[in-house]
Amino acid sequence: MVYLSTFNFPHVELEYDFIMGQKRTCYDTYYPFQVLSKHNLLRLDFEPVTILYGGNGSGKTTALNVIAEKTGLLRDTLYNRSNFFEDYTKMCSYEEELKIPEGSRIITSDDVFDFMLDLRSINDGISRKRDELLEEYLDIKYSNFRVKSLEDFDHLKKVVSSRRNTQSGYIRKNIKDNVREHSNGESAYLYFADKIRENCLYLLDEPENSLSPEKQQELLKFLEDSARFFGCQFVIATHSPFLLSMKGAKIYDMDEETVDVKLWSELKNVRAYYEFFKKHEREFG
Repeated sequence: MVYLSTFNFPHVELEYDFIMGQKRTCYDTYYPFQVLSKHNLLRLDFEPVTILYGGNGSGKTTALNVIAEKTGLLRDTLYNRSNFFEDYTKMCSYEEELKIPEGSRIITSDDVFDFMLDLRSINDGISRKRDELLEEYLDIKYSNFRVKSLEDFDHLKKVVSSRRNTQSGYIRKNIKDNVREHSNGESAYLYFADKIRENCLYLLDEPENSLSPEKQQELLKFLEDSARFFGCQFVIATHSPFLLSMKGAKIYDMDEETVDVKLWSELKNVRAYYEFFKKHEREFG
């Protein structure tokens, strides 16, 4: 499915005219001006899956943030938004093949990281509560408690519960929220599985962060299926060889002096992996 058809960035001459027209001299950067134009990136034409490939500083994250800002996509965390971001996005334009659906969003590595921290915090809180309940269970079960007034009724219920239940049963009964603990990679994958719904546009900024090679391949299959069967469109910034291999993906190489479309097997990063494993081929037996 294609919702976002094309996106146009300002020409370097237009950027230069804007910067020269500024009377403010206290700025040493006009970000995001002069980032994408360094690689002569003027236009992106999108497929159901479009990938922006490049190393740090290539501008792939900047491009995603500009597209998300201009199209009004949902986002969870703040980003590097300078004083000139609005001026820059006003110079951009885009075309839709189909109207961008409500619920479309940008997902960044910061979103995933914050989710993992929140989940860890919840689990830490549950662990502390579990320890408190264990101590309470032992104190209550083996105490000589006698009811002296109606004010003791709630405590009596706990005594009865502790004597009717095992230690684990008492804790499960009294702890309301019990979030299963996951590894960082499992938590990151769960975040994508939860956020990505049918029939929406998604911008993904380095989704491979925190994912093991196995989990990256699971995410690859999930994204391929979402694009093929569930009406999703993806624009992905990545240098993961697993995600770069996505079937039918259109890949922009942003490491080139002039941004160019390439096959995933032609990319420098992928070739480095290939040559390394080819060199050690005999060791794999």
